[in-house]
Amino acid sequence: MASERALKLAIGAAAAALAATAAAAQAVAPSPRLLVLCALAALPCAALLWRCLGRLAPRQPLRLPDASVGLPTDRQGLVDGALALEARLEHAPIALFRIEQLSGPGAVTPLNANARRLVAPGRASAAAQLYRLLEAQPIGQRSLIGFDTERGVERALVAVSALTLQGAAQRLAALMPVESELEAEALNAWRQLVHVLTHEIMNSLTPVASLSRTAYDLLEESRACLPADVSADLGTALDAIGRRAASLVDFVASYRSLSNLPQAQAERVRLEDLFGRLAALLGPLWQARGGRAEFSVVPASLEVMVDAGQLEQALINLLKNAAEATEGVAGPEALVSARLSRGGRLRIDIVDNGPGVAEAMAAHIFTPFFSTKKQGRGIGLAMVRHLVHGNGGTVRYARSVAAGARFVVTF
Repeated sequence: MASERALKLAIGAAAAALAATAAAAQAVAPSPRLLVLCALAALPCAALLWRCLGRLAPRQPLRLPDASVGLPTDRQGLVDGALALEARLEHAPIALFRIEQLSGPGAVTPLNANARRLVAPGRASAAAQLYRLLEAQPIGQRSLIGFDTERGVERALVAVSALTLQGAAQRLAALMPVESELEAEALNAWRQLVHVLTHEIMNSLTPVASLSRTAYDLLEESRACLPADVSADLGTALDAIGRRAASLVDFVASYRSLSNLPQAQAERVRLEDLFGRLAALLGPLWQARGGRAEFSVVPASLEVMVDAGQLEQALINLLKNAAEATEGVAGPEALVSARLSRGGRLRIDIVDNGPGVAEAMAAHIFTPFFSTKKQGRGIGLAMVRHLVHGNGGTVRYARSVAAGARFVVTF
């Protein structure tokens, strides 16, 4: 310490001597050049003094945050548990909503990813409608609700519970869409019903048709023994029975195909190629009617794992339905487009410029035996539904912004 203090005093004295010399020289013989030389000579002394002062200053060690020092064990456990619970709720397979005690705008808030996805723009056509339905649900009961989406009306199971959080009363709503599951169960029920009905009807019709043909043949052999009027009446009656029996056999056989669809053989199908085949097959028919059928795929590389033949047949049935719906339309059009929708799902839209489907009938058009046509059998759209569901997809009738009908197939 003594040597350091002596060094500082020596440097200070040298600097002071230089300064005094410069002042004396300036007083005796004023000269700017001499003053500058004295100042330059003092600079090394000042620099040496600054370095010495830096060495003499106490050095404070740099304190880094100690990673080992954190929250107490019990508090850290609570934080970890809260984060884990939040992650589980965020990825829960149901949609969770918070409902404030006071109703009105902003009273319902989505709480996890499924809830936000459900009310995202382009999914629910009117999120406010869904919010009103949730607010109206009673506490402690399960209900089945329906709300509009881009693919039509979707049904969901909802349950609401009450709780108080931080002194504020609120409700928690859990919503699980079940449209696909309900459709699958309905299709299985219809398939079993059709199978039983067609089996029993065929068992009765087959002998009737056979006996009517046998009786007609016997009548032909014995016409000479019967009066002419009796023979003619019997022939007419037996012929009518045989014709109606054969017609009913064909009718029932067409429905039997609903319950005997072959298992789908999935393969990678390039939609641009499939649409190209449909355009070559059906395009000339629409052009002959003075209209057009257009097909588009965006992007062109879209592929899907389905049974190519079954998907092609489903689209042919939908386009046939569109052709029948636009019979009285000048310039009939059918537009078939494929693209990726939200969540990376494939969406195929089939749109026509016909009169569309009446609101009261939209819920029944996929039901077997139901038809809006006088001579319809009610099998075309039912077959489409079976084919699409057999390949893991869904088909809905959606309200079109413009005139006409819109069917949406998703995978």
